[in-house]
Amino acid sequence: MLPSQLIKSLEGIKGFDSKAFEAVHVSGEQVTSIRLNPAKQSLIEREHRLTVDGRPSTQIPWCDHGYYLSERPSFTFDPLFHAGAYYVQEASSMFLWEVLKQTVGQSTQKTVLDLCAAPGGKSTLLASYFTDGLIVSNEVIKSRAAILTENMIKWGADNVVVTNNDPKDFQRLENYFDVIVVDAPCSGSGLFRKDPNAINEWSEENVKLCSLRQQRIVADVLPALKQNGILIYSTCSYSKQEDEDVLDRIVEELQVSSCRLQVNPDWNIVEVESDKHQAQGYRFYPDKIKGEGFFIAAFKKINGDEETYQQEQNLFFPSKQELVQLQSFISLPENYIVFKQNDALRTIKEIWLTSLKNLAKHLYIKKAGVELGIIKGKDFIPSHELAVSLLPLENLAAIELQKEDALQYLKRKDFVADAPKGWALVKHCGLPLGWIKVLPNRINNYYPQEWRILKD
Repeated sequence: MLPSQLIKSLEGIKGFDSKAFEAVHVSGEQVTSIRLNPAKQSLIEREHRLTVDGRPSTQIPWCDHGYYLSERPSFTFDPLFHAGAYYVQEASSMFLWEVLKQTVGQSTQKTVLDLCAAPGGKSTLLASYFTDGLIVSNEVIKSRAAILTENMIKWGADNVVVTNNDPKDFQRLENYFDVIVVDAPCSGSGLFRKDPNAINEWSEENVKLCSLRQQRIVADVLPALKQNGILIYSTCSYSKQEDEDVLDRIVEELQVSSCRLQVNPDWNIVEVESDKHQAQGYRFYPDKIKGEGFFIAAFKKINGDEETYQQEQNLFFPSKQELVQLQSFISLPENYIVFKQNDALRTIKEIWLTSLKNLAKHLYIKKAGVELGIIKGKDFIPSHELAVSLLPLENLAAIELQKEDALQYLKRKDFVADAPKGWALVKHCGLPLGWIKVLPNRINNYYPQEWRILKD
């Protein structure tokens, strides 16, 4: 049963229909949606109809790569899910794509911060939108940052830096980012239908605490946004205190102007305004749209300057001998630079090298670009990150596995493979899953132990 205090607090808010709202929450209906990785296109048929595990789909109208599935498959047992071919994301959250189209447009060589990024839904979307930009994907909680890193590795993009920092830390990067996305921690009422257990955790006191925390987070990070930069604020809460009231505080205290979006009336997204400053926000009610509860708004920063400093951390680079060993295994495109993090060789587009040095000066970086591998003596040991990346791997040895054997590989169990001796990529439907090393009398499985499928 939905909290009566929540229902009472929503009375009078534009678009709220208590009977329809409560009915959809007791209906038991569940909406399943995914967003394709446009760089890993093997799931899309020629007529742009999608199936996952044999289930048909329809496109989500506000996201170019988003699809509703008619049923929820077992994603755990779909090798393409582990290959990063798609991300399981709530449909309402994908409206971020439309917000970017209207506020940023086609000028996508931007430096972008996803401040509260775990588990990675919005960061993977940003990486697909800003294909020639740089995404800084941050999560303050260490355990959640590990999940974020895993999902960004599977997505394969090389234009991502994963950090593990508090929002205040980004004040060191004043006037640095073109776009900042704050998907703020919230009371979670928008997820009641999807996760009924969240109802027991909801309280009016928690709503108040979340509202104060949301305001602090935005205020802490806004100095890092450039003049005329775009701030995108979102929650999965229905509460006005966490939505419209926060918009008023943002306008009141932080010198930004609200961005009004053009929304197709057929989408049934409800445009609202904050009480004091008429800042525009967009509400998603599950009785009106096919998705869960969501709120989003966009702002343009009025004050600030262009970045005025260059404070760089020195990076370590491989020796000539190490580069020779690397190049004997893989040839990188000319516009990529190789650097070292601990013992690992990593690569990123050369255009982002200065940015990486600046970030490394001020932030704790968990992952930058793509890890290629490590050198042990005369041997190059390729990284799993390289296997699932978007770097060109066509010239490397590979074997194609059918679904049953692919799942055996993902479980790190035995399977039959006909492959030449040495390193080889394991693929399913043309997409790499990871590495094996074929020896005279056995095959070594190099799929990450901590990521293996545990279920049978």
